[in-house]
Amino acid sequence: MYKKHFDLLGKKAKDKVTGFTGVITSLSFDLYGCIQVVVTPKAEKKEVKDGHWFDVTRLEILDSTPVLPVPDFDSGYVAEGNKGPADKPLP
Repeated sequence: MYKKHFDLLGKKAKDKVTGFTGVITSLSFDLYGCIQVVVTPKAEKKEVKDGHWFDVTRLEILDSTPVLPVPDFDSGYVAEGNKGPADKPLP
């Protein structure tokens, strides 16, 4: 059940209500049963833009291929000395 939500990471998405688009960069499961993600918009010329939280039910997935490989959280990807996404060059 949880895997389908982890599979959202790195995919391009659009909020059905506002039209906000970007890449899903973070995932949260809260105590009240809500599952939310951060959608981070595309930035131009080395600028950094803030992402926004959205409930997963509001999103339309625009591309099923992630923009970066998703870390293998089960094997302790970053803890074992592997580079995390922040250490990788931009595509």
